Amino acid sequence: MYRFGRIGRVVLRIAHDYPDIEVVAINDPFIDLDYMAYLFKYDSTYGRFKGNVEVKNGVLIINGKEINVFAKKNPEEIPWNQVGVNIVVESSGAFTTAEKSSAHLKG
Repeated sequence: MYRFGRIGRVVLRIAHDYPDIEVVAINDPFIDLDYMAYLFKYDSTYGRFKGNVEVKNGVLIINGKEINVFAKKNPEEIPWNQVGVNIVVESSGAFTTAEKSSAHLKG
């Protein structure tokens, strides 16, 4: 997932309800890991997440599932392939064309 703002957090909550969807990585250069966990756990619109949210060894853990976290500004530098990403949810709104969003394919 590229960026963990309002849309990114909602996508993660929804994905959590589908066992066949596994979120393995989040990239957001503007939010630190502890604040990511806080924002996900205490959502002002959707309420408190009814599961376990923790941070350990640079990883976000939700109900025991580890999610790698990166803080790269350039999508070409995000190591999506190294962590087994098949689909990137581009939730920043910055990469709105096929040409711009294809930068994620290089990571």
